[in-house]
Parts: sequence; structure tokens; C-alpha cells
Amino acid sequence: MSETLDPVAMELDQRQLAEQLLAQAKERGVELVGPNGLLNQLTKNVLETALDAEMTEHLGYHKHDPAGRGSGNSRNGTRAKTVLTEIGPVEIEVPRDTNSSFDPQIVKKRQRRLTGIDEIVLSLTAKGLTTGEVAAHFADVYGATVSKDTISRITDKVIGEMAEWRNRPLEAVYPVVFIDAIFVKIRDGQVTNRPIYVAVGVTCAGERDILGASSNCDRQRHKGIQSVDVDVEGAAVVTVVVKLSSNGSD
Repeated sequence: MSETLDPVAMELDQRQLAEQLLAQAKERGVELVGPNGLLNQLTKNVLETALDAEMTEHLGYHKHDPAGRGSGNSRNGTRAKTVLTEIGPVEIEVPRDTNSSFDPQIVKKRQRRLTGIDEIVLSLTAKGLTTGEVAAHFADVYGATVSKDTISRITDKVIGEMAEWRNRPLEAVYPVVFIDAIFVKIRDGQVTNRPIYVAVGVTCAGERDILGASSNCDRQRHKGIQSVDVDVEGAAVVTVVVKLSSNGSD
């Protein structure tokens, strides 16, 4: 029979655990953050526990279990590895096996940073910071060294995904198209707020699909018409013409 966990009880248990950990850290003079801080040690323990569980699943038996004798593969110590997390660098011990066939998923081979770090880099870049400024931010806030090349690789990966998205096949007909604008920070000599016009099409099935975006908007107020060129499907350009009211508003 499966048991249903009470969310309220879980929240209370987690809160009590957090209070106990904080009390113990205070008694021992351990800081909350920093290389030897409470959050760093908790992250290390959680990652190492998850990696050990992955190794158990990979081998098919628990540590020190006699069932593993003669299995052809066994644990073979650990290797030290430093990963960059949202709370700073964390040094962990990654388990190894004698056949070198263990392929961890929590912290993958050659992975040096957790997913949240990429999100921080993209967020800072979107705010108009240069690669040098992002690197300096990590050094000041997290005490971690992130090279400009690493930051560029993260942003280049997103650019590649954007190119793939732009070249996706579109519907033949969109009965309704909405035009909206969002203001983003763009660096062109200096950082300024500029509007990005987004075209959202509604399919015949009633689903919304972002057709594309553009910073180009040619306003012809004297004719009561606003023209927006929206780049979709790579080289294709769709021009959406919107009739304006007499006062010039959409």
C-alpha cells in the first residue's frame, strides 16, 4: 500500500531540520555561506549522496554488500572535482568503478558548473553586461573564477538554439496575428532600453505561436499605418501592417 505524504508535515519537518542545522552551525561558529559554510557543506553532501545512489544503481548492489563479489565490476574509490554552483565553488568526491563505465547524471563527466550558473550568466548578459563584467561579478559575489571564454560559450549555445527555433516550420495560415512590444537593454556603445516587437500568431486550432521578433519598426503616422518587419524562418521576412486609429494609437 502506498503512503501519501502530508505536504504540511513535510514543510514542518524541513523547517525543523533547517532550524537544527542553523543552531548547530551557530554553536560551532560555522558561517552560512563561504567555502566552508553551511550551504556549501549541505550542497556537497546532497550531491555526493545522489552520486553514490547513482553508483549503487549502476552496479546493482549497495556499498559493502557481499552480493557484489565476483560481479565483474565494483567501486574503485573517488576522485575530487570542483563544480560551480549558485552559492559558489563546491568540491565534491565523485565515485569511480573498476570498469570505468559509470556515467553519472547528477554531475556529468566533464561538467564543471550546475545548470543554475548558465541561467545567471544569461540573465546578466541580457541586462547588458559584457563578458568581462559578468566574470567580475562571479569573482566578487561568488568568489569563483569564470573565464570570458566560458561565458561566451554559454551565450553562443543560446544563440544556436535561437537559430534552430527561427528555422522551425510554421503553419501555412494564421487567421489572427498580435503585435506586442517589450523593452530590453541593448548595448550599442552604451546600454539603452529599446523596444523589441513580437509577432504572435493564432493557429486555426486556436493555439498561439510566436512567429518572430524584430527591433525594426517603421512608423508612418501621417498615413495612419504602422509597419513591422518580423524575421521568421531564417531568411524569410513577414511584414505585418496594422491600421492605427486617428489619434495614432494601436
